[in-house]
Amino acid sequence: MNLNNFTFANRPTLVRFINQWDLGLILIIFAILFFLGEAASQITRPYSLGQHLPISLKLSYLPHYALYTVLRLFIALFFSLLFTLVVGTLAAKSRSAEKLIIPTLDVLQSVPVLSFLSITVAGFIQLFPGQLLGPECACIFAIFTAQVWNMTFSFYQSLKTFPPELIEVADVFQLSPWQRFWKLEVPFSLSALIWNIMMSMSASWFFVVLSEAIQVAHQDIRLPGIGSYIAVAVETQNLTALGYAILAMIFIIFLYDQLVFRPLVVWVEKFKMDASSQDDLADAWLLNWIMASHFLRRVLRPLGQLKDRFLNAKKINQLFNLKKSQPMPKLTLSLNIIWYALLSLILLGISLRLSIYIYSTITLATFLHVILLGVATSIRVIIAILLSSIIWVPIGVLIGLRPIWASRIQPLLQMAAAFPVNLFYPLFVIAIVRFNLNVEVWVTPLVILSAQWYILFNVIAGAARIPRDLCLAASNFGLKGFAWWKRLALPGVFPFYVTGAITASGAAWNASIVAECVSWGKTTLNGSGLGSYIKENTIAGHFPEIVLGTCIMCGFVLLFNHILWRPLYRFAEERFIV
Repeated sequence: MNLNNFTFANRPTLVRFINQWDLGLILIIFAILFFLGEAASQITRPYSLGQHLPISLKLSYLPHYALYTVLRLFIALFFSLLFTLVVGTLAAKSRSAEKLIIPTLDVLQSVPVLSFLSITVAGFIQLFPGQLLGPECACIFAIFTAQVWNMTFSFYQSLKTFPPELIEVADVFQLSPWQRFWKLEVPFSLSALIWNIMMSMSASWFFVVLSEAIQVAHQDIRLPGIGSYIAVAVETQNLTALGYAILAMIFIIFLYDQLVFRPLVVWVEKFKMDASSQDDLADAWLLNWIMASHFLRRVLRPLGQLKDRFLNAKKINQLFNLKKSQPMPKLTLSLNIIWYALLSLILLGISLRLSIYIYSTITLATFLHVILLGVATSIRVIIAILLSSIIWVPIGVLIGLRPIWASRIQPLLQMAAAFPVNLFYPLFVIAIVRFNLNVEVWVTPLVILSAQWYILFNVIAGAARIPRDLCLAASNFGLKGFAWWKRLALPGVFPFYVTGAITASGAAWNASIVAECVSWGKTTLNGSGLGSYIKENTIAGHFPEIVLGTCIMCGFVLLFNHILWRPLYRFAEERFIV
């Protein structure tokens, strides 16, 4: 779009202040504000525990349910982004904090959403008695746990692989740590972070049924939303309502892709470390509107000035630019000993408390049985990661190296990733029952469908970060076929692949809760595994069994991370920085 055609020198003042592009943007802004206000009114409704919240499958209710779900998704996304910037930065900048934060994140990403709901629902209801805000907060927190971990790992990985030449640039321009963070480190991390935000939004749809249709300890709380709509449609075997829900999801994903993510993906192209050809640049109609808007530029100008003050504020820069005092090895050693001793005591106390709680209620036979269930689920997780890697790493590299392809395929990928696996339940249940298939084998594809997207989105983000100069150099040296993959593509995406594989592993463990216990109407099929064990006991309200299943799952995840993913992470940090 040629913006030089828009000249307003001889027009009235009002026309120079507002042009035709402004009218469209103003309508979009007011529509968003109206819909948010309409959805926010739902949260303030009175509610008492045990009260039935009716969910209608009529088509006329679906737009309202869609608004409520979208509001919950974006509230959770806001807190996920805040958590990512704070915790991811702390883990990347402080070795002491890193040794605590990263294992904690490993544990938290493996804790099932149902386990979070079991713990938090009662607490939030007590915190906001007599209001629907309690269950709403529990739902938003569950969605938050589905979004935040891959975003935090992505940001942490980007900061850990920050190029040394950019550190030299910061030193040359005498940037304070505060300025370096916002002017160099955050822009450098944005490409991968935005792709992981899109993945987080898509992952949210997978767990939105569990989050909005809360079934914990014989309590059945149905919050108005697409998740509850789908849950009721599955229970009543209403294929028409499921079709309406799918169409509504596709429309919503397309809408926020066009209004939020497509402009962001195009915008972050300017932060790439190499100059891309104009032919390779993607386009976004909303970004063109914003660039052509006079009114919006005038409105946003004060925000730009506020941003400059925020980045250049003397007090903030002085706070983050304090000169380090002379190192005192003895004091540092003493503080480290105290720090690690305190952490060890906390972990020991938690472990003893959990052990006593489990030992007093669980027999040894049950404990060994649950470990075997963990082995069964771990086999499904390994198969899911291997197959997802074989299929999606080559495809992700090809998409990421072509920005125009990425921008066109992006909404399709989001729709595919957001498609709740539980909508495939009718097909799987009918096929398993009709053809007498092995449940233990045929629940595995449901785990694969849930985990594969983390690998694909991270590989796309990694391929998009490979400098164009390296691609041209590889072409000039005649690198083709296996040599091209070995010397350029795989090293370029490897750190991102490791991040995607770690989060995919956590997602696969989480997805086992949904995949190993599938139902359609009154027919329920259970596969042997930790997922079905935790889900059955969560619905029944057996808290010792929930704690045992969750602890065993966390133990398996930590074991995999310790022997596989963490060594690969360190290897990626040391060897592969593009």
